[in-house]
Amino acid sequence: MIRIGILGAARIAPNALIKPVKRRNDCEIVCVAARDGARGRAYADEHGIPEIAESYEALIARPDIDLIYNALPPNRHADLTIAALEAGKAVLCEKPFAMNAAEARAMVEASMRTGRPLIEAFHYRYHPMFGEVLAQVRDGAIGKLCAIRSEFSVAIKYRPGELRHDPALGGGALMDLGCYALHWARAVAGTEPQVVSASARLSPHGADLTTSAKLAFPDGVTALVRTSMAESQRFKALLAIQGTQGTLIARNPLHPSMGHSITLRRGLSIRRYTVPGGVTFDHQLAHVVGVLETDAPPLTGGADGVANMALIDAVYAAAGVARPI
Repeated sequence: MIRIGILGAARIAPNALIKPVKRRNDCEIVCVAARDGARGRAYADEHGIPEIAESYEALIARPDIDLIYNALPPNRHADLTIAALEAGKAVLCEKPFAMNAAEARAMVEASMRTGRPLIEAFHYRYHPMFGEVLAQVRDGAIGKLCAIRSEFSVAIKYRPGELRHDPALGGGALMDLGCYALHWARAVAGTEPQVVSASARLSPHGADLTTSAKLAFPDGVTALVRTSMAESQRFKALLAIQGTQGTLIARNPLHPSMGHSITLRRGLSIRRYTVPGGVTFDHQLAHVVGVLETDAPPLTGGADGVANMALIDAVYAAAGVARPI
């Protein structure tokens, strides 16, 4: 039985972990830690978590926990993830991995030093739909890869205390949403890009509301990436891939179980279909359990986590966006 502790009474945790755990019989959530004790107790009662810890550090120190789920804002990813790894725990860390690539490198170094798994929670990557996208591209279904367009955008209304509008906590459209669009492009290309150009529109609070970037991958492959959390923004999760002999369009690679499609166009032939699969978070948890039980390398994390943060850093730099230290 894999015993799990949650850092943070986070809104994402019920769907991302608590419900998937309840659908399995090989893992359990034993404790949660929140910044506010009363909130932690209410959260534990609401979600059937047996115990609360008096602090994040107290939860990490518990000997009866095998896996820490770090669901805190990005500004607390590096220090608490490293502490958990050094305490002998595996860590599933929410995206974006860290505040910057330097923090990501320190996290990965701690994982290598301690021999404990560190996985970035890019849940979409574990769904069979994205495996199908990669297989079609790599098997030459659209010919040689030429160009990629990816976007994940959704309105996130500003309100006081909304971490996604606070750069000091790791907020901003590129950090919270665009990290997916960048990861989609990197996964399809299978290589690391250079940032050709980038632009951003900032809120009065300094968070990027909309960011766009042009990327150049090796072998002449280009990518256009956009993300927005502006209040007028409609939901869009799209990955379009151009090859020398056709195109592939993946709609909603983020949450395929909520409705998705893959459209393959090659000459006059058009094929539109879906891929069977469950909730992305269930697939992610299955992968995490497999990593812990077999010592298999994680699919996301490690060098991949560092590379995605390095690309986020580079896009912000190209767009002239100052980052918190």
